[in-house]
Amino acid sequence: MASTPAVASLYRRCLKLSLDWTVHRYIWRGQAVYIRSLFDANKHVREPRQQRALFQEAEQLLETWKHPDPYRPPTAPGGSKFERNIPAPMLDPPPHMTL
Repeated sequence: MASTPAVASLYRRCLKLSLDWTVHRYIWRGQAVYIRSLFDANKHVREPRQQRALFQEAEQLLETWKHPDPYRPPTAPGGSKFERNIPAPMLDPPPHMTL
């Protein structure tokens, strides 16, 4: 049986996957509404076998449509700006000099 957190995780992964394939947010919003309607259409399924089948079908679709180069925020690990400007290490201050 698919638990509520598992379904919520699947929903978020579906949204993130559709965002990987969509360039503009205004186009993605329509896809997000469509994904939500698909989840809402199966919200009243109570049969555990049917829930499991729906969950596995969605997992297979996610794997099928997986983007070869998914979007990563620039400052996230794997992003183009990750650790670009690393702060300087904290070193001991130089000794005091008297002139």
